[in-house]
Amino acid sequence: MALHHLRHAPLALRLARLPRLAPSPPPPAARLLLLLAPSQHPAPPWRLLSRPRALATAAAEADDAGAGGNGDGDGFFSEESTSWESLGVSDRLASALHGAGLARPSLVQAACIPHVLTTNDVIVAAETGSGKTHGYLVPLIEKLCSKSISAEDGNSQDVTSGSPNIALVLCPNVMLCEQVVRMANSLVDESGEPLKSAAAVCGPKGWPTVRPDILVATPASLLNYLFDYDPEKRRRERFLRNVKFIVFDEADMLLCGSFENQVIRLIHMLRFDEKLLSRMEDSGKEISLGDTNEYREDSDSQSAELSADDEENEDDLVQHRPVNVENAHIGAHKKDWRRVRKVYRRSKQYVFVAATLPQSGKKTAGGVLKRMFPNAVWVSGAYLHRHNPRLERRWIEVTADTQVSALLDAVKYGLKSEVHDTKLGPNRTMVFTNTVDAANSVSDILQRVGVPCILYHRDSSLEERAKNLQSFRENGGVLVCTDAAARGLDVPNVSHVIQAEFAACAVDFLHRVGRTARAGQSGIVTSLYTEANRDLVRAVRQAEELAQPVEKAFSRKRSFRNKLKKQALHKSTALLS
Repeated sequence: MALHHLRHAPLALRLARLPRLAPSPPPPAARLLLLLAPSQHPAPPWRLLSRPRALATAAAEADDAGAGGNGDGDGFFSEESTSWESLGVSDRLASALHGAGLARPSLVQAACIPHVLTTNDVIVAAETGSGKTHGYLVPLIEKLCSKSISAEDGNSQDVTSGSPNIALVLCPNVMLCEQVVRMANSLVDESGEPLKSAAAVCGPKGWPTVRPDILVATPASLLNYLFDYDPEKRRRERFLRNVKFIVFDEADMLLCGSFENQVIRLIHMLRFDEKLLSRMEDSGKEISLGDTNEYREDSDSQSAELSADDEENEDDLVQHRPVNVENAHIGAHKKDWRRVRKVYRRSKQYVFVAATLPQSGKKTAGGVLKRMFPNAVWVSGAYLHRHNPRLERRWIEVTADTQVSALLDAVKYGLKSEVHDTKLGPNRTMVFTNTVDAANSVSDILQRVGVPCILYHRDSSLEERAKNLQSFRENGGVLVCTDAAARGLDVPNVSHVIQAEFAACAVDFLHRVGRTARAGQSGIVTSLYTEANRDLVRAVRQAEELAQPVEKAFSRKRSFRNKLKKQALHKSTALLS
């Protein structure tokens, strides 16, 4: 049920009869959404599984109840005996982590850091709020610190020349890029300087004038730089040679949809550079990218302007300006991968990180990774695609007449919570809708009954979104948003997530509910659904009760309703036959 119809005249009549949630502006403390007490059933600890073959999984699996549990963070943190140093992190970096408030690694970090510290390719698939970003940043910074850079390279002002060790992090949107940069630069030494500098190339941000150690970029912005104003391809060649570690954050999103061609293009270029370097070491002479017809055959393709979908997914990279991106030929993907998968010595490491990574089917992100990186080590979270026991779930069926009242009751439910930990600071509520129009309607409803709220959706400018998100982080309150706020953004102590409109697909559902109960905390999820969603909700709840992955209840590519309609059609056909 779309909520934009609620802006019409009947809404005003209904609102006139609704009591205000607050007759006068309450003090800030009275508006805090109170966090639920930790669950009485701690999450199962993690256990590393050692397997010598491909797709070895360092998985977080359920041990016997209570085994290794310490009650700290309700199963979020690793055992007390596990320290940063025990994972292979230097004292200097461990001290920086302590200074940033990270006294102990999480279970996910304890599982993936030792693998990322090796030369193995690693795929980290773990639930939202489990610490995945530091799970890859910490080992990458450790590697960059351990490989000393010469003084002349360290003083270079050209990003593409100098250091033989650059870590590249690819993210699907501007907000996530900037968040990763903040997290990396927050790990500082005794003088307050970042251990390794990070910079973003995305949106209005151009190429950094001073070489960073960690470059965080959206795929289109990186490709624009590599292919614009570089007819001899020397800049591209130097950059590709210097990149030694590549991270794909929100990997399932990057490997599907509008990002797919761009990301596969980048992977192919990076792996081809590995092949050239291996061939050069064997022959004893330098081989340039431009000296090989094989590279020209794969590289030379017509530029294409960034599509409208790409601009939306990258948070309006450069508004009202055409962006040229060189994409791979769609029909050449299979040939490209056969070529680059020839035997050669590896010189780069690839890390893929995601909170949702369906593996059922060859075209899913997980299926693609299994084929493209068959020797990668997998690290899986205990609650990947599953119900988080720290969540209190509330399911409320609504109609057109009861939808507004149910929404307001859901907001009041968080306000009336009797459990409050003042140490957590201001608590926060996120209200999700499926469209921008619906978000605007919900904002109007809340404002009219005296509930201040903040808007976050793609129709807002980047500056407005950044300002609103920062206000929400610092002051708490109610954030009314679309799924633009569902992925990757780390906002502490979101105590209540409300689905004013039920999610349109499995991945959106998992990312929405993952905005709360993060980092060992608990939270509330209130889902409003209509008669049209009834069968879907039943399927989701059944999956949770049977401790099955939620993804099995519906397809990632189809809407919930279409999936269930197909199942109903099969049932009716079977009955007739």
